[in-house]
Amino acid sequence: MTVTLYSASIPVFRQMLNSLSAILDKAEQHATAKNIDPDALLQARLFPDMFPLIRQVQIAADFARGVAARLSGVDVPKYEDNEVTFADLQSLLSKTLAFIDGFAPEQIDGNEDREIITRPGTPKEKRFNGQSYLLNYGLPQFFFHVTTTYAILRHNGVEVGKRDYMGAY
Repeated sequence: MTVTLYSASIPVFRQMLNSLSAILDKAEQHATAKNIDPDALLQARLFPDMFPLIRQVQIAADFARGVAARLSGVDVPKYEDNEVTFADLQSLLSKTLAFIDGFAPEQIDGNEDREIITRPGTPKEKRFNGQSYLLNYGLPQFFFHVTTTYAILRHNGVEVGKRDYMGAY
């Protein structure tokens, strides 16, 4: 079996976004069971200069949508990033899953050499080909934010482990 841009992106995003959803369910259940204000988890950070959990989830979802859209050559959908509750984050993940599930392999595969420009016209502008964008930028960024979400929750006592992180594969 050949590894394609589609097989290295959409199924991976789907797996990890579903695991992120399950981890957030466990976090909400933990907060309820322990009588913890949900905001204590939603606003938790690993270190003061890092984004809180809500922003980590938003960015992970942004990367899943952005990578899928850019690889296929469609516009990246803009979301408001105004989530404040666990339910809001679950809705964001559901919308993101619905968006990425709308892509067929033929929309993404074969775009290894597509030019992708991030932050065009700014000092942070970067240029990639499709393959490099996915493998060297998009996936590492996505996994960083999913992993950081997991770490924030684990650090705050939510009983999650590697199986929760990995989800169904």
